[in-house]
Amino acid sequence: MEILQNKVFFLLETFQGQPYVQAVIVFVLCIVLAYALSAVIKRLCSKIASFARFNLDNEIALIIHAPVVYSVLMVGFIIALSILDLPETLYAVAVSILKSANILIWMVFAIRLSKLLLRASAKNQTRIKIIHPQSLPLFENLAVLLVIGFSIYFAFQTWGINMTAWLASAGVLGIAIGFASKDTLSNFIAGIFILSDAPYKIGDYVVLDTGERGAITDIGIRSTRMLTRDDVELTIPNAIMGNTKIINESGGPYQKFRIRIPVGVAYGSDIAQAKTILLDLAKDNPLVCPYPEARVRLRQLGASGLDLELLCWVEHPSQRGLATDELLTIIYNAFNQAGLEIPFSKQDLYIKEMPVNP
Repeated sequence: MEILQNKVFFLLETFQGQPYVQAVIVFVLCIVLAYALSAVIKRLCSKIASFARFNLDNEIALIIHAPVVYSVLMVGFIIALSILDLPETLYAVAVSILKSANILIWMVFAIRLSKLLLRASAKNQTRIKIIHPQSLPLFENLAVLLVIGFSIYFAFQTWGINMTAWLASAGVLGIAIGFASKDTLSNFIAGIFILSDAPYKIGDYVVLDTGERGAITDIGIRSTRMLTRDDVELTIPNAIMGNTKIINESGGPYQKFRIRIPVGVAYGSDIAQAKTILLDLAKDNPLVCPYPEARVRLRQLGASGLDLELLCWVEHPSQRGLATDELLTIIYNAFNQAGLEIPFSKQDLYIKEMPVNP
């Protein structure tokens, strides 16, 4: 390294008194240095990425190549300008422009890198649980806002603009906006928690505490939209969704949904025969899943008969109503053919004595 510096100084001293030639030499040397440094960083990123097991070595090396090369070239420009002995004001403006351009280049790099890392984390659920495909847009937008905010701050510092007054004004303005739109802010904050916590996702069938049931069609920052079984779309503020009890029928390891079919048979009926009929009907129905297998349970000895319950699974919660209708229909017909009586409420009227006609 010392030998290289000596050669550079010797080359510059050779063209002593020729500032333009010296500036060109410095700029050419910076170009060579930029591409050499770029190759070194590519190898370094490859090792770091393989160690971190993100498998992003090619992507990181690709996006970091441009900012490294341009940054070294910017340094070369600044050194070359200092050699030219320009007027102080012109030199200061030129340096500020070059530094601002460099900040812009690294801002683009930081945005691309943050999105790349966030998407990799969303695909790998064993690392950061809070980052998943549903909350990915939220974290990407937050990362972009942070990067742009810091970039603007450093750009203002480059031009010698004091940010203290600006930040104080922004704080007062933020407080005023907060009081004026507290409902909107509460919905916004609740939307952030919903996207990050993901109690439901688009396509899930949910049941609200108020009784509405339907599929989630959209999760926004301000509200959540749900399409009911009547094809009516409900728009619910996120503040309400965040403070209400929600039953996610599509949650769990898979979307299969268990339906319960209550069936009664009269006292004196053959319980084994009734259970066999119910299981056979469930196995033959195309809407009922073969696995988990259907089962029948005797729940209680009721006031009018034996209360049985057929438990079976359908592929999706939206099939609950159709499957229940088909099973009840075929169960009624099958019990009639088998001679099994389905009990119903009866009232016997006893007349103690007939009225006497006067």
